[in-house]
Amino acid sequence: MTSDADDALSWEGDEDPSADKRRKQGNGIATPAPGLPNGWTPVGRDSASVERLTEDGAVVEPAEPQPLSTPMLLLVGIVGGIYLLYTVGWIIGGLNLEMSALFLVPSLMYQVAVWAAVLAPALWFTAVWLLTRRSAAWVRVLGLLAGAALLVPWPFVMTGVVGA
Repeated sequence: MTSDADDALSWEGDEDPSADKRRKQGNGIATPAPGLPNGWTPVGRDSASVERLTEDGAVVEPAEPQPLSTPMLLLVGIVGGIYLLYTVGWIIGGLNLEMSALFLVPSLMYQVAVWAAVLAPALWFTAVWLLTRRSAAWVRVLGLLAGAALLVPWPFVMTGVVGA
């Protein structure tokens, strides 16, 4: 009979059922060969694959991400279109108010504020999309609808297109 050190250096016994007997501890409980001992946490590169190992050493592949349902896809498209219109509204409204706003704030401050307002709908949509990937669908819907309510381009709504 060979020792455990000799077994590590050879290919023999891969299909040997007696290998399971050698894995048993003194109390008769088998320790899982591919996993880590109780209380240990895998770290580093490919550490997520350690937790996907079954007792027989097979790797369980993660579930495929579910595609968006039709109502959710329609809602995301409609709200994305609204955000695009908000971006255009902030551009038009910001440019129309530029002359009257320069009495109150310096030009540089006004330009920074207008461009922040122009980028806000795209940033909100991206943030909600990325931060709610693993959340329930209602959380994503609530985030998108909250942005649609908060990011209304008030300069365009109140004045419209003045110079046209």
